[in-house]
Amino acid sequence: MKIKVCIGSSCHLKGSRIVIQTFQNQIEKHNLQDVIQMSGQFCMKNCQNGVCIMIDDKAFSVNPAEADSFFEKEIITRVKVCND
Repeated sequence: MKIKVCIGSSCHLKGSRIVIQTFQNQIEKHNLQDVIQMSGQFCMKNCQNGVCIMIDDKAFSVNPAEADSFFEKEIITRVKVCND
């Protein structure tokens, strides 16, 4: 699974650094280093609501305060589906 997190100026100001750190902690916690490839990318043209995240080819907006729950809801469930 590929996760891209926007690190452009608008998303940086909205907390992309916190989202990245949260996701990295979750990846380690769930031992998903071999399953998830995370990278940063400059503006993805979806910065109006929060930090822009792309999971494979689907765009999301994530608030740093919701990054843990987003990871559990959107990423962990996708990993489980792929591994079943």
